[in-house]
Amino acid sequence: MSFRSLTAQEIAQLEALGCSATNWADVEVAQDFDAQYVHNTRFSGHNKIGTFKRDITLPGGLQIHSGIYNATLHNCEIGDDCHLYNIHNYIANYHIGNNTCIENVNAILVDEKTTFGNGVRVPVMNEGGGREIPIFNELSASLAYILTLYRHRPKMIRELERMIDAYAEKQASEIGYIGNNVRILNCGSIKNVKVGDYAELTGVSRLKNGTINSNESAPVRLGSGVKCSDFIIASGVEIGDSTLVDKCFVGQGCIFDKHYSAGESLFFSNCQGMHGEACAIFAGPYTVTHHKSTLLIAGMFSFLNAGSGSNQSNHMYKLGPIHQGIAERGAKTTSDSYLLWPSKIGAFSLVMGRHTHHADTSELPFSYLIENNSESYLVPGANLRTVGTIRDAQKWPKRDNRKDPHKLDQINFNLLSPYTVQKMWQGREVLNELETLSGENTEVYGYRNCKIRNSSLKHGRNLYTIGIQKFLGNSLISRLEKSDWHSLDELRATLRPDSQIGLGDWVDLAGLIAPKSEVTRLLNDIEKGALSLDDIQTRLEQMHANYYSYEWTWALDKLEQVWGCKFEQVTLEQLRKTVEEWKNAVVSLDKMVYDDARKEFDLNSQTGFGVDGDRQQAAADFEEVRGSFESNSFVKAVLEHIERKSALGESVLAKLAKIK
Repeated sequence: MSFRSLTAQEIAQLEALGCSATNWADVEVAQDFDAQYVHNTRFSGHNKIGTFKRDITLPGGLQIHSGIYNATLHNCEIGDDCHLYNIHNYIANYHIGNNTCIENVNAILVDEKTTFGNGVRVPVMNEGGGREIPIFNELSASLAYILTLYRHRPKMIRELERMIDAYAEKQASEIGYIGNNVRILNCGSIKNVKVGDYAELTGVSRLKNGTINSNESAPVRLGSGVKCSDFIIASGVEIGDSTLVDKCFVGQGCIFDKHYSAGESLFFSNCQGMHGEACAIFAGPYTVTHHKSTLLIAGMFSFLNAGSGSNQSNHMYKLGPIHQGIAERGAKTTSDSYLLWPSKIGAFSLVMGRHTHHADTSELPFSYLIENNSESYLVPGANLRTVGTIRDAQKWPKRDNRKDPHKLDQINFNLLSPYTVQKMWQGREVLNELETLSGENTEVYGYRNCKIRNSSLKHGRNLYTIGIQKFLGNSLISRLEKSDWHSLDELRATLRPDSQIGLGDWVDLAGLIAPKSEVTRLLNDIEKGALSLDDIQTRLEQMHANYYSYEWTWALDKLEQVWGCKFEQVTLEQLRKTVEEWKNAVVSLDKMVYDDARKEFDLNSQTGFGVDGDRQQAAADFEEVRGSFESNSFVKAVLEHIERKSALGESVLAKLAKIK
């Protein structure tokens, strides 16, 4: 946009409308500037003003013409068709985009050279220090995971910190930015903050030193009483109702509301926080807490659902709050549950009661951790057969709140993956070893500060076997469906992996499930200084995109262990057996889930229904509110799944039967 000096006539008109300037020569305007839309405005320093040709529509449908009314501007550039009204103090050192509306705010200013929250160190997980993460606009959950937990590679960490600090320095400026089509209404103080396009700030109390990465595809909305300092807010975030955010990265699609308090924490895609408090946590994707008196502190979580009153302790009144804990993906905590850090909770496990013995259940996923007489009892594999686990896995993709086409976090939603299945494989070995060492008739086994009953061990081992058979069968049938084969040789050729990548251990980088070998290769390249931040993001995206190719390499290796031979020598009988085991495993698990769902419709569940009548009235009231078991959409989906997978298994077996 080109600007010109004011004419003498325009200066006179502005002064007649109550305007003044320290020096009118320092005020430049667009070619089509119209002075009649600037009233009671004081100009200080160098200012550039755009045109005022369009109306602005405020919430509720009120239309007003663009212009500047009752404001003080210092060193500002105002875009076309903006509406600035009732700036109680002043706006200083800001570039404001086009079609932006700012009304009834106290002050908006930059008072020093600032990086707008980029480079702020967040002491995540350990309040005593040692895991400080420099936040920046493009921080992903996977990169943050590496920065947080790979401190045993200090050279690599230093290289990452150097790149992030260089990025932050590029953002440094003495001029702030408010984008196009922004709405800032009835707000307090906004200081050293960059605001992206289409952001909506309504009734915000205070913002200090941060960036709001809003855009047209995924606007950011901040509401009444919100206070944020030293922050980065990603696209599509909604924060309201007096929520407090201090030293935090808030990832894409997150929602904070109802007086939530978040301090010194990282939150990634689709986290939700209501009522409670977070302090020094790493909240991977879908970490959710909706209840008062729920505290998440000094831990790493992802796909977590925290029950009301859940909390943890990160110190034992000795050296201070230096302890930390990890709840692997999919963990849940029930109401009033408690964990004394350090502890490590296995993937997709449920925590009930109070646990003060530093449990480590990471090798036994899908478990219940239950308090019994102040002891921690572990029920391995129990969560594999529950309706809640399946429902969670189904709902996460549907609740992806990210609208931005540029997604920072690479999220794998699979319930069964090489990451969880390798844990079941190891877990089965752990249970076998416990039984061997302590004897088959031992009533209670001791394991990593937990106790496992004999019946739980046997049942857990069986559940792990079923889960492994289901995953390996899924992978095999998915592979067979990709090509047309009519002979054993053609079938064997179909099994040939696309890549050797995928063998060995797998890791969960806060949502991204990948072979450890690929992650190690990435870390080595970072350490050499061979990659930029963009290169790292590209590599993470490639790992995510290649997941199913890598998964088959891993699954085939496990299948070869089951078969006792390489895929080039596999027999039709071995393949038939694997498909049969898969079909039985799918049906068996689905029937367990079906039976678990039925509990939601039993007589106990009808307690409180039909309060002024008999049992028959209670049942009728229950059915009107909750529906019948047979008509429940989830129940019908389970039955359809059983039917569909059974038919698929039979069709594959029939095709195998035709091969001689």
